[in-house]
Amino acid sequence: MDGIIEIGPLRLLFAYGFLLLVLFFTRKQGIGKEKEIIISTIRMTLQLIIMGYILVYIFDQSNVLVTILIFVVMVTFAIRNIFSRVKTFMNKRLRRVVVISMLTGTVVTTFYFLLLVINLDPWYEPRYFIPIAGMVIGNSMTGIALGTERLLGEMKSRKQLVEGALMLGATPRDATMGITRDVFTSAIMPTINSMVGMGIIFLPGMMTGQILAGISPLVAIEYQIAIMLGILGAVSITLFMLTRLGYQTFFNKWSQLEDMEE
Repeated sequence: MDGIIEIGPLRLLFAYGFLLLVLFFTRKQGIGKEKEIIISTIRMTLQLIIMGYILVYIFDQSNVLVTILIFVVMVTFAIRNIFSRVKTFMNKRLRRVVVISMLTGTVVTTFYFLLLVINLDPWYEPRYFIPIAGMVIGNSMTGIALGTERLLGEMKSRKQLVEGALMLGATPRDATMGITRDVFTSAIMPTINSMVGMGIIFLPGMMTGQILAGISPLVAIEYQIAIMLGILGAVSITLFMLTRLGYQTFFNKWSQLEDMEE
């Protein structure tokens, strides 16, 4: 079959049958999340429609300033989303670390991927830059949100152990070494687990989209392998920065554990 099969507005409505199915199950189980599910679906639909028109305009312009602006907006919203997802109180120093970690991981990975892996020319070509940056930013956001939540929880639950280690002469880094290792491992595992089943259990979205668009499966595989390795690198960098700098925000300049409550 040649060409792309367009779904169209009418057939797209049938996809919302899955929403009705979810609402039926949640109501049947008494979960009480119907309003949240409906609002999420409406937001997703409106956001994607708006973004679709924006991307059509951006792709036609191919302007370096517009591409950079979009990247900044994406990172900014990702950081805001991290702060909203982490329910535990974060002090200003930890928030600053989250911002630094996100910027470092996403910027380094995105430009490394575009310049060295696919050799994009010009590097700001939005048709490549924005989707790739979006995948890198989105996965980094998920990883660092999990890592931050785990770091806060572990520092609180192991507070006495950390204080005991400090009393015995350990440095803040040594006292929190076990915590930072656990944080890094737990936060990066979802990314690793998704890689394990890829290709055999499921075909990832990027590869599926390219195949549906008529691209050779072999070319789609090359891109998927490259982007998954890029995502793994981005998540690793953000988590490394988070754990390496994050534990320091719980101590004062005299290496004393500070109060973690607001």
